[in-house]
Amino acid sequence: MKTGRDDNAPQRAAAEAIAVEALAFIASDEKLLPRFLAITGIEAADIRRAAATPGFLAGVLQFIAAHEPTLLQFAEASGHKPGVVTRALAALPFGNDDFDRSV
Repeated sequence: MKTGRDDNAPQRAAAEAIAVEALAFIASDEKLLPRFLAITGIEAADIRRAAATPGFLAGVLQFIAAHEPTLLQFAEASGHKPGVVTRALAALPFGNDDFDRSV
């Protein structure tokens, strides 16, 4: 029975916090930022606006998780284990492989 509240809200909030950390990590790296911008097609000036769109934070974690050396660098810099990062991805909108139900 649904209670009207989002039982996944704490998990999602934690996942969003990790994604924001990941975005800061990307933005602070002179090699990662241009690659992220090129892959996403986002202009640097538009990141703040894009961050408010559904799926953006999942995209940040997908970018991190897609390249193991980057994932390991972020994990070391942030103190999060790599598995925590990939689980955070699954907790975000559009962060899982179930595209039909992500909308």
